[in-house]
Amino acid sequence: MAHLLGPDFISIQTQDLDAARIFYNEVVGLKLAPQSPPGAVVFDTGAVSFAVRTPVGPLNTENALGEGVALWFGCDDADALHGQLVANGTSIVFAPKDGPFGRYFAFRDPFGYAITAHTVG
Repeated sequence: MAHLLGPDFISIQTQDLDAARIFYNEVVGLKLAPQSPPGAVVFDTGAVSFAVRTPVGPLNTENALGEGVALWFGCDDADALHGQLVANGTSIVFAPKDGPFGRYFAFRDPFGYAITAHTVG
């Protein structure tokens, strides 16, 4: 029987790829992948790739984008990353706290997506 294996590629959508590249690379610290296809910015995130791409259809921006979907990213130090994002003026959904997977917090990217970062390792 055919079945899903697990996450293989994660992508969010925005109209402004330059702003996405700057935010996720320069503010959050994700490394750019060596190549990205037209209409996308791909980041080197290990086994599961992450990208920001132009929309495949109309985006409903009246509510928070991705509402009901949880995107968790591992990081080396949730408290330090939180401080870095606050200093940059990034909107924080909730401050760092201890949870089931260690120290974590959530921020909102410039496009409205809520991203959760948690300390791994």
